[in-house]
Amino acid sequence: MATTHFSGPVESTGGFTGDVTGDVTGDVVGVIRLTTYTVATAPSASTSGAGTMIYVSNGAAGSPVVAFSNGTDWLRSDTRAAIAAA
Repeated sequence: MATTHFSGPVESTGGFTGDVTGDVTGDVVGVIRLTTYTVATAPSASTSGAGTMIYVSNGAAGSPVVAFSNGTDWLRSDTRAAIAAA
C-alpha cells in the first residue's frame, strides 16, 4: 500500500482504517475529531472493535466524555466505567 502525505486537513465521510501517523517522530500533529454519539446511539462496542474511540455527549451521567471500546463495552476514558446517561 502506498503512503500519501497531506499538508492540510483530511476529512472522511466513511471513517479511516489502518494506522494514523504524524510527523517524523511518530506523533499525531493537529486535531483528531471523534464522531459524536449519545449513549442511545453509540454503535456496538464489539462490532467497532477494541481500541476504537468515540465522543459520547451524555456518557458520563449526562455529561460529555471520550469513550473507548474494550471489544465488549464502551468505557469512559476518565473512570473506565461503562458509559451511562444517568
